[in-house]
Amino acid sequence: MHGAVTTALEDLKARDTREIDVRGKTSVTDLIVVTSGTSTRHVKSIADEVVRSAKKIGLPPIGVEGQREAEWVLVDLGDIVVHVMLPRTREFYGLERLWTVGDEDHPEMLAG
Repeated sequence: MHGAVTTALEDLKARDTREIDVRGKTSVTDLIVVTSGTSTRHVKSIADEVVRSAKKIGLPPIGVEGQREAEWVLVDLGDIVVHVMLPRTREFYGLERLWTVGDEDHPEMLAG
């Protein structure tokens, strides 16, 4: 599953992809992938490719949200949740900061 997601993101030239291991932080999923598209059309295309890739390997998404506006599309694949966002939306919501506060490899998040 992880390889299919990575390939889909690379094929559609997603930008600034970040994977966050959230095992032990939530029981909802194991891995959160946050990535950006350059426009709403690009965001939607990336999310659509993730869905196609997951279906191709026999694991259709549990849910997909945000396709109409396409500023932030969430693709729930169970063990992996993919967030495809416009850069301004990504910056505003700061999912990476939310899920990495207190992580050893992000000590700067603890200060201030």
